[in-house]
Amino acid sequence: MSTYLSQVWQLLRNYVRDISLQEMPKTTSVETKVGLSLGKSIKKLDKGFKFAQDNLKEDLWFQRLQESLEKWTTLKSSLTSKIGDRISGPLPSELYLRVGVGVARTSTSLSDHRRHRQMHEEIYDLLGNGALKSEIVNQIMELVLTSQKIHLEVLFWRLEDFYRRWCQGEFIDATPDDNLPQRTKLKLAAQNIAIGLRQVDIYTGLNVLILLLELHRYAQERDELKEKITFYPSAQPDTDNFFTSQLLRIINYSDALEIGNFSSIVGQFLKGGNFRSAYLGDANLTGANFSGADLSLAYLGDANLTGVNFIGANLSGANFGDANLSGANLSGANLSDADLSSTNLSGANLSCANLSRADLNRADLSSTNLSRADLSHADLSRADLSSTNLSYTDLSNAILFGANLSEANLSNVNLNHADLCRADLSGADLSNAILNGTNLSDTILFSTNLSDAILMAADLSYAKLNGAKLNGAKLNGAMFLGADLSGVDLSRVSLNEADLSGVILSEADLSEADLTDAILFGTDFSYANLNSANLSGSNLSGAILNGANLSHSNLSYALLSGADLSDANMEKMTWGKKQQWEGVRGLETAVNVPEALKEELGLN
Repeated sequence: MSTYLSQVWQLLRNYVRDISLQEMPKTTSVETKVGLSLGKSIKKLDKGFKFAQDNLKEDLWFQRLQESLEKWTTLKSSLTSKIGDRISGPLPSELYLRVGVGVARTSTSLSDHRRHRQMHEEIYDLLGNGALKSEIVNQIMELVLTSQKIHLEVLFWRLEDFYRRWCQGEFIDATPDDNLPQRTKLKLAAQNIAIGLRQVDIYTGLNVLILLLELHRYAQERDELKEKITFYPSAQPDTDNFFTSQLLRIINYSDALEIGNFSSIVGQFLKGGNFRSAYLGDANLTGANFSGADLSLAYLGDANLTGVNFIGANLSGANFGDANLSGANLSGANLSDADLSSTNLSGANLSCANLSRADLNRADLSSTNLSRADLSHADLSRADLSSTNLSYTDLSNAILFGANLSEANLSNVNLNHADLCRADLSGADLSNAILNGTNLSDTILFSTNLSDAILMAADLSYAKLNGAKLNGAKLNGAMFLGADLSGVDLSRVSLNEADLSGVILSEADLSEADLTDAILFGTDFSYANLNSANLSGSNLSGAILNGANLSHSNLSYALLSGADLSDANMEKMTWGKKQQWEGVRGLETAVNVPEALKEELGLN
């Protein structure tokens, strides 16, 4: 076996030594050249040597690529100063020639045109037989960045020029004599490699796009290059040649071979890219990696963005209306002022994302992670947030009218002055949440956990609170007009100056609650637990306290006119010396009335 390997290696060494790659016919690819020199010898070898043969071919391909890259970036001495001084702007006229797609540069000679033509042909020959894998791209970038003979900026200019021409169909639409994709296809066919004309063109263009994206990402991390190497796949915004849907056309062109073809080939290389204001409506970008990319003001309405990586991306002002973002990772992304109306964000990760002033009207956010996200002033009207993680999220001043927040985790959330009117919060966890001045009117709060929440001046009018937990909550100045709090746990709650007029609190637990100066006119406390509750200064006129546990409670200075205390437990209750008991009903059936009070009221 070692003898055969030695034979193969010797043949290749002789081939490389004796025949210069520069002198070979342009129409012969590296695979063809190797085949011509070694065809008969390799056929005699065992099939077990195919892997070694492929590796040697790859080495030769890479060697040819290196030589081509160096040749493409070779500069005339007259251009050296122009490159050194150039910060931004168009490519120097000596570096390219536009034929048929623009104004021809009169300063470019015919030989320059031929050189560019040869470069384009070499690009097709080198990159037209399949998609570049990430490990190959890494090797190419390492070569480009370490070689002393490859000028990074010039390489970018020339690849970008090729990319623009390719996007306009210059190469595939050319006449048969000048059709570079067709030439490459015929060369490959001569090696028994069956590949379609579109495949050759698509692979070539996408591979060049990948290299441009990698060059852009590298340059943007370096101050000395970021202004010189900036790549816009859909051209630079706010310029005459900006074509917003150029990238979308590439995606659709690529996917004509197979749905998802663009994402599978280029998707992993989109990170850190510049897609500002690009039009990508209805695009299929499943699983693509846009982490750290700029998609501000981009249009992605109705796009398939399932499982896309948007970590740390700039998506401010972008339009995602009706897009599918299920399972997408948007943690730390900037989505301020973005349109996410009716989008599918189920199962997405939006932790620490900036969604301030975003439009999430009717969006599906079920089972989404929104922990520590900024949703201040966002519109979440009728959005589905069921079972969503919103812990520590900022929802201050947000509009959540009619939203579904059932079973959601809203612990420690900031909902100051938010509008939750008619929202469904049944089974949600709002423990330690801040809801000062929040509109919770007509809200469903069945079995909702509001323990230790702050709801000062909140509006809970007509809210459905059956089974809710409000123990330890601060409800100072809150309004409960028409609310049903029967059986609710309000132990240790602070309801100082709260308006509970006409509220049903039958069988509720208000032990150790602070109800000082509260308005409790006509409130139903029947069989409620008010043990050790502070009701001093409250207005209990017409309140129903029959069967209530008032043991150790404080009713000093409370207004009790028309209150019903029948069967109430008044053990060790505190009352004021100037307490007005006129009109109080049911005292004769109250139990454990303090002896001093009996004497005062003449009940002995």
